[in-house]
Amino acid sequence: MSRTPIIAGNWKMHLTKRKASALAREIASAQGVRSNRRCYVFPTYVHLDHVRRNLRGSDVKLGAQNCWHKKEGAYTGEISPYMLRDMGVDVVLLGHSERRHVLGESDALIADKVKLALKAKLEVMLCVGEKIEEREAGLTFEVLARQMKALKMVKPGLADRVTIAYEPVWAIGTGAVATPEIAQEAHAEVRRQIAANLGPDVAAKMQILYGGSVTGSNAAELLSQPDVDGALVGGASLTIDKFAPILAAVQGA
Repeated sequence: MSRTPIIAGNWKMHLTKRKASALAREIASAQGVRSNRRCYVFPTYVHLDHVRRNLRGSDVKLGAQNCWHKKEGAYTGEISPYMLRDMGVDVVLLGHSERRHVLGESDALIADKVKLALKAKLEVMLCVGEKIEEREAGLTFEVLARQMKALKMVKPGLADRVTIAYEPVWAIGTGAVATPEIAQEAHAEVRRQIAANLGPDVAAKMQILYGGSVTGSNAAELLSQPDVDGALVGGASLTIDKFAPILAAVQGA
């Protein structure tokens, strides 16, 4: 099954309006309009509109870094997926390790977010991954199975709007990176969990991205693995000099 690779940049809590706008223009130019790869960017909420305007003319998808699990209400400081859609957002990142382990979001909360984001007609990139103590205890597959239960919220016919990002927590922003073999083993398990939750046909089609200290020097080897369908990039997505080589690592780019 051929799956179109996705290279995504998660800008986290970085950049000013001017720098975010300039970076969006540079990424739009680097990506252009292509059929061999997809590109997503996830700026902060306050820069969404500025970034959207600077992505015009390219096929780069605009993403948000999170959303709330309610359509509207008295939830000070939160953002509804319907508001994001109204802003021109295409895809939302849910379950990022920083949301889980720094801000304390539960599997149940993340699953509710997945459900409402899809109902709001957004695409969802669901992040999963284990901490170092869980890997060392041999619990990686158990953790992935628990986190992937959020896919039970995906109604039939909506699975084509979901991608998965496997991000081992121990490799995020640390400089440590999973070997291609470790990444492939985990991605193969993620694909088995997709099949368990949504069926083998969906599992064969759904993209699974690797996230965790991806750079231009290691991207090609990671992307060469059969179940690694792209990269969710953090720090290296903040400048075009570092992000463009990762885009170019997609075969045929």
